[in-house]
Amino acid sequence: MRILVLTAAIGLTIAISTTAQAFCGFYVARADTSLFNQASQVVLVRDGNRTVITMANDFQGHVRDFAVVIPVPTFIEREQINVADNALIEHLDAYTAPRLVEYHDPDPCVRYEQREMAMSSGSPASKVFEDDMDRDRALGVTIEASYSVGEYDILILSAEESNGLITWLDENDYNIPPGAGRVVDSYLKQDMRFFVARVNLEEQASLGYTNLRPLQIAFESNRFMLPIRLGTLNASGKQELYVYALTRSGRVETTNYRTVRLPSNTEVPEFVETEFGEFYRDMFAKQTRAQNERAVFLEYAWDMAWCDPCAADPLTADELRSLGVFWLRDKTGRGGSKILPQPAQDVFVTRLHVSYDSEHFPEDLVFQETGDRQNYQGRYIIRRPFTGTINCDASAYQQATRERQEREAQNLANLTGWDIDEIRARVPYLGDIRPETESIPWWRRIWQ
Repeated sequence: MRILVLTAAIGLTIAISTTAQAFCGFYVARADTSLFNQASQVVLVRDGNRTVITMANDFQGHVRDFAVVIPVPTFIEREQINVADNALIEHLDAYTAPRLVEYHDPDPCVRYEQREMAMSSGSPASKVFEDDMDRDRALGVTIEASYSVGEYDILILSAEESNGLITWLDENDYNIPPGAGRVVDSYLKQDMRFFVARVNLEEQASLGYTNLRPLQIAFESNRFMLPIRLGTLNASGKQELYVYALTRSGRVETTNYRTVRLPSNTEVPEFVETEFGEFYRDMFAKQTRAQNERAVFLEYAWDMAWCDPCAADPLTADELRSLGVFWLRDKTGRGGSKILPQPAQDVFVTRLHVSYDSEHFPEDLVFQETGDRQNYQGRYIIRRPFTGTINCDASAYQQATRERQEREAQNLANLTGWDIDEIRARVPYLGDIRPETESIPWWRRIWQ
């Protein structure tokens, strides 16, 4: 029996405060989506009422068991559907991922002045979805269109009421999770249709793909939202969702849940370099709990034309057009204006990350574009003490460095909830002179 994979968000499947100045520093590690299990990714290109959605998933299992049902706000024609390359989202993930950077202390005996650096084709509809049309009408279900796009067979469905649609899906070999009727009914009341896709195994084999490629949909709607409720019905535990919003105007935020900036520009001990993944997971979990598990977190907001420091190069104009950034001109210069040089301009990227379930996120995500183009990134800093030969009285530098190392240890404990004494035991305090616990104000030790 085929498994119905109801979406965790549009295109998501689940398996059966800072300044705008340059940050500089050397990039040494990043927190990409691979740090989290069940991590789904969506790219939202938005300008006016035009939206292009690219939907990646972390489906595990045989592709014959893959299916996706996506609420969509309008009828979708064949030319509005495309299949993308996974490398596009992998590049976008790498470019926007929170990062760890390092600085090296200069020789304390040398006077120096710190300087900031400015820095697809269609084919006839597959017979996979052919059913008794009389039965469809009896259930109030209408197959408005059927397409073959790449390796996917796709239906556009409308329905008069949720029970008929669920019965239709059941009779067509989908396994419907309990509670789906209520959620489906709420989408029908909004006059939404359903985009249904599953893999055509023969077509996939002929194309030579072994992994599921992202699906893309382009449409017009005044609603700027992402349905996530269906995906919580047959999910085991919390799911991770990453939203990459590409706009002209500026940062994107949610309107029905708090959008919170993660702590950033914080100095942490040197050993975090080898444990950055564990650090980031624990820090994100603690921040989620602090927001009562009901917040959407901002991890990155930046002009696509540059980065500082760069965890990956900005996406090219060709890559952005492939993701649906329709306002960029192609290589032919169509549009009558001179083509802008690489890297592409006039694109602002927002990366949002949410860990959600039905209890804490009972509503779909609703977004709005803002005019805020202030740069922000999840950025964590290690500062390496000077280890060369010192030919002057550097006692003041050494004392200041030990104090800094203690602040870094406390920062790490506060961000992650890790035990402060265990952190101190791993910090190579300069000169191996460790702070006296008794000299630390008592109130700093109460909740650590």
